[in-house]
Amino acid sequence: METILIATANPGKAAEYRRIFEAKGVAVKTLADLSEHYEIDENGTTFEENALIKAQTLMNALQIPVLADDSGLIVDALDGAPGIHSARYAGDHDDEANNRKLLKELKDVPAEQRTARFHCSIVVVRPNVAPLSVAGEAEGRILFEKQGQDGFGYDPLFLYPPLNKSFAELTMAEKNEVSHRGRAVEKLAAKFDQWWQD
Repeated sequence: METILIATANPGKAAEYRRIFEAKGVAVKTLADLSEHYEIDENGTTFEENALIKAQTLMNALQIPVLADDSGLIVDALDGAPGIHSARYAGDHDDEANNRKLLKELKDVPAEQRTARFHCSIVVVRPNVAPLSVAGEAEGRILFEKQGQDGFGYDPLFLYPPLNKSFAELTMAEKNEVSHRGRAVEKLAAKFDQWWQD
């Protein structure tokens, strides 16, 4: 059975990808399965560049196919911030601090100007084949306070207008259907077989 490495240690994310690939007869490994830790300098200027850096670094080290994604929140009133710095907006991967900083930065911005979108870029690489790259976005608005208990990151502050709920109020199934990652994964699933066979 062929194997693909998903460049994440996040079990929720891994489960999402496992569902797709195992249906295609491809075994999934994650960073949690590796004995070695790889330092990756994500110094790209776009989500796609960072995903590609992550994927290629791991592929070069392990010589197996690798999928990496990079995602974040783009807020129009903040000129696109936090953007590629979403996870480290107020420090290193501190969701609480990031949410506090976002609310502070937007404190004088009225509801109609709090438009934002989540973006996800997915890149898959394997030796001697051109990378496959897809992206997905979900449009919404930033709330004035947190709503909902589920999700992670900025989910409690991100209102998804078609359902009139924050991402943290959606079930996993609902979120997978409408989220930036869900949309990117859909595009990936449509193109993956052809690319895998090339």
